[in-house]
Amino acid sequence: MEHPLRLLPSVNTLAGQLAPELPHSVRSHCARQAIGICREAILAGKSTPPHTGGDWAQAAYQEARRLAQGICALPLPPVINATGTVLHTGLGRAPLSQRAQAAAQGVLQGYCQLEFDLHSGQRGNRQDHVAPLLCALTGAEAALVVNNCAGATVLALQALAAGKNIPVSRGELVEIGGSFRVPEIMSCAGCILREVGSTNRTRVDDFLKAIDTDTAALMRVQQSNFRQIGFVEQVDTAALATLAHDHGLPLIVDQGSGCIRDLSELGCPTGTMQAELAAGADLVCGSGDKLLGGPQAGILLGRKDLIQRCAQHPMARALRCDKMSLAALAGTLQDYLVDDPLHSIPSLALLGQDPTLVHTRAITLQRQLGTGVVQSSRGAVGSGALPEEGPASWCVAIRGPVELIHQHLRHGEPAIVGRIHKGELLLDCLTLSDADIPMVAAAVTAAVRHCMET
Repeated sequence: MEHPLRLLPSVNTLAGQLAPELPHSVRSHCARQAIGICREAILAGKSTPPHTGGDWAQAAYQEARRLAQGICALPLPPVINATGTVLHTGLGRAPLSQRAQAAAQGVLQGYCQLEFDLHSGQRGNRQDHVAPLLCALTGAEAALVVNNCAGATVLALQALAAGKNIPVSRGELVEIGGSFRVPEIMSCAGCILREVGSTNRTRVDDFLKAIDTDTAALMRVQQSNFRQIGFVEQVDTAALATLAHDHGLPLIVDQGSGCIRDLSELGCPTGTMQAELAAGADLVCGSGDKLLGGPQAGILLGRKDLIQRCAQHPMARALRCDKMSLAALAGTLQDYLVDDPLHSIPSLALLGQDPTLVHTRAITLQRQLGTGVVQSSRGAVGSGALPEEGPASWCVAIRGPVELIHQHLRHGEPAIVGRIHKGELLLDCLTLSDADIPMVAAAVTAAVRHCMET
């Protein structure tokens, strides 16, 4: 019997079978990659390739074709979010408002005034497009925007405390997405972490005992993606700020969510960045694409002298935002200043939906499907914000070969992503729009039919 490796076509042969309109270099690259993938599978002991009836040559062709289609496909294709998670990190977090989209689209047409002062004809500062808006909204003395909240935190630590000690409560040594942990952030920033207190209880005296001549600042990190209950105690911002200022130290607060409006009326009881400033924090870091509802960005608010030290640090250039992010962020901030953000910012509008409207949407979806069960559910804010709280919602539960159905939906155009729970595929209508319903119904019907026939 001929060895499977001998069944694989040559690179030139396989490249010749791909779409002729593609450049030869692209076809050769895809062919080479596909043959390599099949070769690795054979050497790993696989006797037959999946989904091809045992034909390794056909498997190589299918893989090369898939790779070629991926090169030519729309980058970051749109996805219909049926997960019920509003700020879904995997799906791009906060969808942009109309004003933010228009602002970003405006800088795509050609040149723009990114770092040019039209009045003087001299070089300008890209921060001028967003810093005044942030200060107007929050009352902060100064503001600085970088690429994300982790970058903002690293920049603040490097600019203010490199080579020195920073006491942090053990209960606040959190891990955020991607296994990114506070101790590692501080190490990256060149700071020396001084753990104080215990996992569940930390007091002012614990911080006091840790302060010495090498202490550069005190730091507080919001427990945004988990909750401690029971025998717990943490030092609030006001008490920590008093201690810091009594010793001539600044207080840095990693607020995380970037929230600048009280969202209690939406069932999201989270503090705001300006509340941290009002409590005495000297520098507050937050995200642009979480509860702020804008693009990915890291926001620093606080004392003018500290913001200037951060802005003048060499790392600030490495972490700076591009023109599209700045434009979208400015548009989002304008939503807060001149509009009602609870209606104009999509993520906040989703969180504030009337559950009866979501219920009606679920009933409409179920009727168009002709299958499934409408049941209550609980949505999620997402992106590490408010891990316990989530808006009431309604979904349509689909039974059957749910893994296969879900896979088929994810491969559609547009892709549809739901969630599987206790053997059911849940299509949560909290994050679906009325316009999504016919597309979702048609796609699910086709997916169920396909899975039943195969």
